[in-house]
Amino acid sequence: MPLNAGTPYYSLIDVPRKKQFEKPLHGDKESLRFATPEPIARYRAQRLKCRTLADISCGIGGQTIFFAQQCESVYAVEIDPKKIEYAKQNCEMYGLENVTFICGDALDPEVIAQIPKVDIVFSDPARPAEEDERQVSSIEPGIPNVLEAYAEKTRNFAFEAPPQMPPERIPFDCEKEYISLDGQLNRLTLYFGALRQFERLAVALPAGEGLVAKENPISQVRETDKMKLYAYEPEPSVVAAELLPELIDSMIDIVGPLVGGFELFRVDKKRILLTTDALAKQSMVKNNYLVLGTRPFEPKEINEFLKNRNVGSVVLRAGVKPEAYWDVRNEIEEGLEGKKTVHLFVKGDTAILCEVLFKD
Repeated sequence: MPLNAGTPYYSLIDVPRKKQFEKPLHGDKESLRFATPEPIARYRAQRLKCRTLADISCGIGGQTIFFAQQCESVYAVEIDPKKIEYAKQNCEMYGLENVTFICGDALDPEVIAQIPKVDIVFSDPARPAEEDERQVSSIEPGIPNVLEAYAEKTRNFAFEAPPQMPPERIPFDCEKEYISLDGQLNRLTLYFGALRQFERLAVALPAGEGLVAKENPISQVRETDKMKLYAYEPEPSVVAAELLPELIDSMIDIVGPLVGGFELFRVDKKRILLTTDALAKQSMVKNNYLVLGTRPFEPKEINEFLKNRNVGSVVLRAGVKPEAYWDVRNEIEEGLEGKKTVHLFVKGDTAILCEVLFKD
């Protein structure tokens, strides 16, 4: 359905609830690891549906497959001969015959000359495996270079960029679309030209929900050190897109302005919760919680607190070294035989115990 900037949240598309491809892709271990997950590939292909599209730096063709399912013709460019052979095999496996493969540097004039005028150019450029701080300047081929090289082919561009970059670190006049998949931040797509519909957009897949930046959100984000009756864990795409005021606005629309405000509880550097005394179900909230209480972060004491509360499992969300995770969790869960799941957050030396609500 068409996106509507006037609505704070809405259903985007019907995305299949599966993470892997229908058919196992051909490719080496590294390429398969970094291939675009199917729900995201499907979503992008539906948003970029057009007559003719150029997919440069196509890799093994995980995204190309779905472009070809939506577009009349696709030009797939890849500099690595092995990867483009995998891309050909993958498209053949899906029975696609409308893809023209070009092996070469996407910025090489001889490569560009083989591509006619197209409706859209999509680029998934290479980037370092690790960086202290993700930067647009680290991706190759660079966005300014692609915009210049393909300026005569189209005015409509979409680029994949590292999702860890906040909006202020993206020095382009474009839409910034942050995507989370199964509750984890996964992709950032930048849209130029007529593809740009918003300034910022957060998308949650596979549910297919979204939240749009508003020019003047009503709510302000106020921080608190006290948990209220309920806690809400925003989708990471909402946090990355800096749309917490818009999320709070949408939740106030659900519960009403007289119930009380939503405040930000900062668990640690990576984890935040919104807390209030009002119960609300919002599609861009990753998890909804009833706050059972706080206790010192002592496994035996927490175990005693959870007994007779119909709790069966506890998910540790912070405060434990990876090698000690299961020892601590087993100690906390000892003797618990209930059906409920509790998420345990740690702020300093204090454990915040939250019962998961609204699970399907």
